[in-house]
Amino acid sequence: MTDAASTHAGDAGDASDAAASFDPLRRKLIRVAYRMLGSVADAEDIVQDAFIRWLHADRAEVRVPEAFLRRMVMRMCLDQLKSARHQRETYVGPWLPDPVVEEDEQEDVTLPLMLALERLSPLERAAFLLHDVFGLDFDEVAVTIQREPAACRQLAARARTHVRESRPRFRVEKERGVELAKAFFAASRSGDMSALGAMLAADVSLHADGGGKRSAAGKPLFGFETVMKVHAYLAELFRKNGSTLVRAGFINGLPGFVTLEADGELQTTALDIENGKIAAIYVVRNPDKLRHLH
Repeated sequence: MTDAASTHAGDAGDASDAAASFDPLRRKLIRVAYRMLGSVADAEDIVQDAFIRWLHADRAEVRVPEAFLRRMVMRMCLDQLKSARHQRETYVGPWLPDPVVEEDEQEDVTLPLMLALERLSPLERAAFLLHDVFGLDFDEVAVTIQREPAACRQLAARARTHVRESRPRFRVEKERGVELAKAFFAASRSGDMSALGAMLAADVSLHADGGGKRSAAGKPLFGFETVMKVHAYLAELFRKNGSTLVRAGFINGLPGFVTLEADGELQTTALDIENGKIAAIYVVRNPDKLRHLH
């Protein structure tokens, strides 16, 4: 074998070894990055960059690959959030995280909690996720975000105070959640305002993310009457143009559904349910945030 061929074979073997230890962790790492960034595409990019770094790392010196890679991904996310903050400030209309559609409500970081995390500093967000969600002790959190353990405790405590009200207080059973989502779809598309009104809480809110690329309310809408008026108007559009149910399930831990709208684009609707009533409606229409669903 020539030197060039030998080198190529060695590189291929090295890449294979790196992938063998990395690939089983890829899904976990994407979930870490997604919870930090709220973007599926950005999370996948971060994790792919982490793999390239892992490929060139001295892997023999790494005792626990999962911990090593989680630290790497979290630090890359912290760097990414510095530019993401500016993007959020210039975003057109309400910002919602990319929708992640799942069969049931296993997600421990629900959409309302992700929105609450958006209001935290990047370090508070990291400390809260690592300790309260992933269950790491503060010594490991400190190594990951390169702060003292005492500082990490303070960061997590401040974060906990801000997000406490965003924790789900009422777990909706899978069947009941999907049933409510399908009923909401049917009522909102057919214009059955009596059935729709019976599902909504008095202080219901509507949040629609079009990103300036598809029509959506420029700010969140609050109150039963306001939300009912909007849906009465939308029902007329749906009757004329159609809206097809693609799938019902759970979106970022909330009951919801995916639809194909008249413009040929997908849309997701997630419902935050409290005491059997819909307390908040989250609609993602920005096509950039829906590409991964295709």
